[in-house]
Amino acid sequence: MNYTENYEGIKIDVQAVDISISEDIQLNIRNAINKFKRHAKKIDSVDVYFKEEATHATDSKKVSMRVGIPGNDAFAEDSGNNWYELLKNVEEKVKRQLEKR
Repeated sequence: MNYTENYEGIKIDVQAVDISISEDIQLNIRNAINKFKRHAKKIDSVDVYFKEEATHATDSKKVSMRVGIPGNDAFAEDSGNNWYELLKNVEEKVKRQLEKR
C-alpha cells in the first residue's frame, strides 16, 4: 500500500510493501508531524517506509522515516514486532535530531 497526501502544506509519502496501513497508523504519522513542527521551522516532506521481512526472525518489521527540512534531512529507522511501537521509537529519534539543530 502506497499513499501520498498533503497535510498542512507538508507532503507525506507512505510506502508499505505488501502491507495495509490502518487509519490509526496514518493518524499517528500526522500526530508525529505536529510534534516535529515544534522543533523545525520548515518541513517540506515526510517519507515513511514500512517493510516486513519474510524471515521468521523476531525483528521482522522495519519502519524508516525521513523528514525533509532545509539542510540535511532527519532520518531514523527501527525494527521490531509492533508497528505502533516502531513508529513511536522512530518519531522519538527524529525529534531528538530536530531538537539538536
